[in-house]
Amino acid sequence: MVVPGPQNAIGALASLTRSCRSLAAALCLLALIPAGKGQGQSVVAPPPATSVTPPAVQQYQENNQFQVFSPITAPFAGLVAHPLQWGPVTLRPHVLYRFVYGNGFESSPGNQQNTVLQQVSPGMLFELGSHLTLDYTPTLSYYSSKRFQNTLDHAARLTWGTAYEDWFFGASQSYVSSSEPLIETGAQNDRESYATTASASHQLNSKLSMDLGLSQNFDYIGNTGSLTNLSNSRVWSTMDWLNYQFWPRLVVGAGFGFGYINEDAGPDMTYEQYQARINWRATDKISLQLSGGLQDQQFLAGGAGDLVTPIMGATIQYQPFEHTRLSLSADRTVSTSYFENQITENTGVSASLDQRLLGKLYLDLGGGYGHTEYLSSISSSSGAVGFGAGRTDDTYTFNVRLTCPFLKRGTFSVFYQYSDNSSTQTGFFQYYPVHFSSESAYAYSSSQVGFEIGYRY
Repeated sequence: MVVPGPQNAIGALASLTRSCRSLAAALCLLALIPAGKGQGQSVVAPPPATSVTPPAVQQYQENNQFQVFSPITAPFAGLVAHPLQWGPVTLRPHVLYRFVYGNGFESSPGNQQNTVLQQVSPGMLFELGSHLTLDYTPTLSYYSSKRFQNTLDHAARLTWGTAYEDWFFGASQSYVSSSEPLIETGAQNDRESYATTASASHQLNSKLSMDLGLSQNFDYIGNTGSLTNLSNSRVWSTMDWLNYQFWPRLVVGAGFGFGYINEDAGPDMTYEQYQARINWRATDKISLQLSGGLQDQQFLAGGAGDLVTPIMGATIQYQPFEHTRLSLSADRTVSTSYFENQITENTGVSASLDQRLLGKLYLDLGGGYGHTEYLSSISSSSGAVGFGAGRTDDTYTFNVRLTCPFLKRGTFSVFYQYSDNSSTQTGFFQYYPVHFSSESAYAYSSSQVGFEIGYRY
């Protein structure tokens, strides 16, 4: 077998795009990643994402007829010119400085602080030919409040993708080490995560195609203060699809998935997923991706019965004008919790608007709602219950960002984020009964304002 060179592979990509009318490989990769920790997201407003997609995969995404939005973020579209290049290796350094002032940062459960957070993130993106990228970005974080620890975080991601005849292959490996205040624990926790994905898409004939995927997720969390009942987890899973094209812009599919979950504290679990999906490009300006089905989860110890849960995911993209993007998403998933002996059922909806203003300014608006239920993974008859089992959280978020490019490769942004979380859990320092009364509800809110200065080569 002859391995195609970069130019031949790009030609194969174009041929595959014309003949393969299944879902985009990029969407397939996203669908293969298991659901993350239910409320494991940080309280801190997230920084802008850095694209690490290989050029060959970007070309495949851009030619995908089901994708309304271009995968390249508009303020950085011009950064492809004049790279630092030595042979097949292209270097793209980037740096970001963030200043955030906010309230509602929890240093420990129930203890909310006002603080200034300053972050410096110098990074380097390596493009190794047109099929492989490697990005490494450390982040130094400094808090004005003495209740928080200053930290050095690390993030690295290796991404690969290529086409061969009627196949498209993709893989990624990421590592994240961080220490931020979390909604789920109500404290600043050290975390490490390792995520591995591999996927393949193949056009069987003019109507049938298949998408195959494997994933592995390891999550480790450090106990903090009185929070000693946290648990690490390791998840291995697969999700495979058979697709049928009814007409060029409508594809439906049926999928089956299987997963195994290993917990340091709590029973191991297995699960099966049975799903159907539809991918429909209704017009040049609007598209719909919808999937749904059931997850049947088994607990291998602890005496708990099987858990059968409806799951779903949906995204609508609408681009009424060239520089206006609207999107609406919804999902329902089951995931492990950072607390021992429990899992979470998560339901969320979100909406976003991206708009270019006055030719140079970029406005991003977003908001969402999330509902999380914490369920025990062991039977109450065993003499113990999962900590916080019966807890229910409702989270609302709103964010706005205005970005102005400067000097071709620089960006300046101002942003605001508001988040509100109400929970039936009153604290995290003792074991509670399975359910909580409304009088014991616990809530917090956080308002954050700040600015960012970034430069990308």
